[in-house]
Amino acid sequence: MDLVLTIILDGLIYASWLFIVALGLTLVFGVLRILNFAHGGIYALGSYAAVIVTPFFAGFGLPDWFSIVSMFIAAMAVAILLAPLIERGLLRFFYGRDEVLILLITYAVFLMLEDATKLIFGVNPYYLFEPRNVLGNVEIGSLYYVGYDLALGGLAVICGVGVWFGLRKTRIGKVTLAVIAEPEVAQAMGVNIARIYLLAFGLGVFLAALGGAFTAPLISVQPGNSVSVIIVSFAVVIIGGLGSIPGAAVGALIVGLARSFAVYEFPEAEIFIIYLVMVAVLIFRPEGLFTPVKARKI
Repeated sequence: MDLVLTIILDGLIYASWLFIVALGLTLVFGVLRILNFAHGGIYALGSYAAVIVTPFFAGFGLPDWFSIVSMFIAAMAVAILLAPLIERGLLRFFYGRDEVLILLITYAVFLMLEDATKLIFGVNPYYLFEPRNVLGNVEIGSLYYVGYDLALGGLAVICGVGVWFGLRKTRIGKVTLAVIAEPEVAQAMGVNIARIYLLAFGLGVFLAALGGAFTAPLISVQPGNSVSVIIVSFAVVIIGGLGSIPGAAVGALIVGLARSFAVYEFPEAEIFIIYLVMVAVLIFRPEGLFTPVKARKI
């Protein structure tokens, strides 16, 4: 029983931060119709920003809980700096072009971000431990977990519900859905399409950086993390259905639990279990498990 509970909890923890990252990826695809390969580089910058910003604020003698706030600040700073630079400075010139071309453009941005992190932060690993001390330990049956790790599930729920509520229940969200469904009609009715694209891309960048920031205390922050994250994130959104928020949630759960099961029962299968699950889903549902909102046709 303890093994089953461990597999479930570890899978949920892994799925939590992965969903946050994949949520940003699927949001950008749903609105801009872009498979943003640079998402992995943004995730990495969020991690590096957290390991720099959090100790900086800690040096002012602020309460321990402020380390959590500082990670939000780090993610927001990355979004404010990068979103306009990438979307307004580069991607907007390629709207209407072939989707493969845009994918290659975002891949080029990813490579530049990867080299930039090495140039700025070097190749040595960074560690961030302060946030994991804030919530202490939690006893679940005979198991003990770090409270911070379990709290990532709550953060994932907040992000998912927040994005869903923003799209479905707010004026700007309904305008965004109109742009997704019929961009030409929305523009003819006076909607500022460029502003919607920037807003959606900025939110996607923030979610990627947020996932990176809140994952930093769980891992060693070093070059190469971005590659594995973007590949697994693509697997999540493909399993769930490109552009579908519920699909991203279910896909993250499937990937998280499958990986956790492999780690404990079949360690040799950990590397490819995620892709095996993806292939199995696509055989029966080539479009993914969920049908997304009608995406913008380029």
